[in-house]
Amino acid sequence: MNLSDLHNNDVAIITKVKGRGAFRKRITEMGFVKGKEITVIKPAPLRDPVEFRIMGYEISLRRSEAALIEVVKKESIQNLKPAESNGIIKNELFEKTAAAKGKLVNIALVGNPNSGKTSLFNYAAGASEHVGNYSGVTVDAKKGTFKHKDYIFNLFDLPGTYSLTAYSPEELYVRKHITDTFPDIIINVIDASNIERNLFLTTQLIDMDVKVILALNMYDELQESGAKFDYIDFGKMLGTPVVPTVASKGKGIKELFDKAIEVFEDQEPTMRHIHISYGKSVNNAVSEIQEKIKNPENYWLTDKISSRFLAIKLLENDKDACKTVKNCKNYNEINRIAKQWSVKLQRNLRESTENLITDARYGFINGALKETFTEGRAERHKKTEIIDTFITHKVFGFPIFIFFMWVMFQSTFTIGSYPMDWIDRLVQLVGNTMREIIPAGAFKDLLIDGVIGGVGGVIVFLPNILILFFFISLMEDTGYMARAAFIMDKLMHKIGLHGKSFIPLVMGFGCNVPAIMATRTLENRSDRLLTMLINPFMSCSARLPVYILIVGAFFPDNSGSMLFLIYSLGIALAAGVAYVFSQLIFKTKEAPFVMELPPYRLPTMNSTLRHMWHKGREYLKKMGGIILIASILIWALGYYPQNKAELAKFDKAIEKLDKNYKEKSEQLIVNEKDKYNNLFVETEIKRAKLQQQKASFQQEHSYIGLIGQTMEPVFRPLGFDWKMGVSIITGIAAKEIVISTMAVLYQAEDDADENSESLRSKLQQQVHPSGKKKGQVVFTPLVAFGFLIFTLIYFPCIAVIAAVKRESGSWKWAAFMIFYTTGLAWLFSFLIYQIGSFFNL
Repeated sequence: MNLSDLHNNDVAIITKVKGRGAFRKRITEMGFVKGKEITVIKPAPLRDPVEFRIMGYEISLRRSEAALIEVVKKESIQNLKPAESNGIIKNELFEKTAAAKGKLVNIALVGNPNSGKTSLFNYAAGASEHVGNYSGVTVDAKKGTFKHKDYIFNLFDLPGTYSLTAYSPEELYVRKHITDTFPDIIINVIDASNIERNLFLTTQLIDMDVKVILALNMYDELQESGAKFDYIDFGKMLGTPVVPTVASKGKGIKELFDKAIEVFEDQEPTMRHIHISYGKSVNNAVSEIQEKIKNPENYWLTDKISSRFLAIKLLENDKDACKTVKNCKNYNEINRIAKQWSVKLQRNLRESTENLITDARYGFINGALKETFTEGRAERHKKTEIIDTFITHKVFGFPIFIFFMWVMFQSTFTIGSYPMDWIDRLVQLVGNTMREIIPAGAFKDLLIDGVIGGVGGVIVFLPNILILFFFISLMEDTGYMARAAFIMDKLMHKIGLHGKSFIPLVMGFGCNVPAIMATRTLENRSDRLLTMLINPFMSCSARLPVYILIVGAFFPDNSGSMLFLIYSLGIALAAGVAYVFSQLIFKTKEAPFVMELPPYRLPTMNSTLRHMWHKGREYLKKMGGIILIASILIWALGYYPQNKAELAKFDKAIEKLDKNYKEKSEQLIVNEKDKYNNLFVETEIKRAKLQQQKASFQQEHSYIGLIGQTMEPVFRPLGFDWKMGVSIITGIAAKEIVISTMAVLYQAEDDADENSESLRSKLQQQVHPSGKKKGQVVFTPLVAFGFLIFTLIYFPCIAVIAAVKRESGSWKWAAFMIFYTTGLAWLFSFLIYQIGSFFNL
């Protein structure tokens, strides 16, 4: 907790002093050091500042300053149980507790995209975040906690960024995390194969005056190239220790956090703050602006953010920096001087201040590297160039991409069909076993028809989900995803999208939620909104079980190609909608296509399988959460209310049928076996028909039947029955629920026994129980195709809508997505059914 969180008369022990510069120096000189006891006296009449007692004297601090001091309440230490205190006398216990709390180290991982931050995070924290070889994988901060040498590390994996300029959302996010949360140490992860470009971000961190350690990642690639790098002398020049690592293999990670402890305890001799020279004129400008920012009235700001960093950013016309200093009392003076210098530098040096500072940064980097770095062979880049001659070729590029996508969907269906059948048999075995063991009643129906039928109907598709994510992970980890964006840029541009939009769209094949979050990598707001609005047309893995069920049941001879067609139609529809929206809604200045094409890397099987399993685990979590709850709810709505008088009539008819069979069978002699068999078959058919009529009556008069029949006029023009309509409605929560709903509604019509058929077979056999189509099959290939298209287009799940609201900052776009996707789904399914029926397809 922070000192600002305490109340009157609270006594605490100081565990850490955050903040920077003059504040940190001033506060420590006055006795605010780790292990010291401090007491809250009282706040001022207006609640700020607050009076404290430390080392026998009183001192006042503003609450904003007190928030920079971490403490542990003395009361919480005194209340420790004897077993927890181990008999230590209280003063010693206070010191030990303060020391332990003071060993909590907050570290932020900062680096360029593709530098290996997330690999380092995964290895150090034992996490399973996805690692992708392109920008935009990490779109939010991920936190991991682990212990090393009696120190507790809170590790934050921040989004990949090329700089700390407020140009893109991830750059601003990283900057705000550093200035708002005060990490004890920044580990700047550097790609050892591209040192010069990666160090540009390092120079900005140096200007922020924070503790930085350079993790020289992928160091094995640098060594293999024959390059020589005296990273120890280089670290001395920059005032930051450098540790070589190979995060994917766990090499150097222990040494990195050993170094972090030394830096945290101020025992690392290399660590010092340097000032990068930007040339005499720029340096003078920075100094004058900095002097005005360092006004004592602005300590509330300079205690948190380096005044030099702010001065440089003001010279660069950084909008966020301007917003930050607006609350300074002498803002007008600061702003006037910054603008004067900006105009003066541009006039005298004939260059924008942004370019002057950027050139100076790279000049500083080049100077340091000339003394410490010797280039090696560029074999890795040659291999990349050779592969790219085919992958990004103007003739071969598109066929290769289309072929790869076709292989992905074909494999998802064909390879996944074997384990899917095994799981399906296991689910049926469990259901039949429970049917024999549990006595008849509502609980039996709930367990078998609701839980096992609903959840089991969805879990059988787990292998298909895993295979799909395996291929997507392979595309991301190798670096092919960035190439796909490269070859698609011109096409994307023609439909009003940015080439980088292609990456969030392809990510949508896995899950639309992180895909929508990944739109943060797009600099232009219109591009972000447009990409969000069409992303649901990329069929997420939740829709895949619906496709596989319907395609396998009604298009078994061309299942893989049909699956590829559905996904292709989604892509085509996204392109069409994007073009219309770009012409009508999002007319704006286009953003340039600037995107790194990383070298190809051979992904480790461990990383690919871990990503695949991580997604599979999320899928399984849904089984025990939302899908289980939905299945039980759907079962209950279909089970109640029960018209016992009407249902009893069916039971009496079945009882009468059984009695008649018993009497007739006893009259037949042994040698009349054919008549006996015919009687048995005839009786079984009649019994099944009565049971089906009973189940149909119950469903039609249940709550869910009433809901479905109320909505049926909306779905009837599409060729859907009320059960299909209910399945679509329940799929709003999560698309997997479409399957669990169908499993509960359609499988309930037959009296399942040891010979019960799969849901796929049940759908094939469904007939309309009443009306004009009585006796006709519900699912024809035409209706099945229309249902697939409706599932492809309509309302994405609730989580996607929430993500759109969060990323767009408005419910307006989320509501727009709900209505326009559902409207399009109805229109397309209507046209398919009506036109198909007209031509008797």
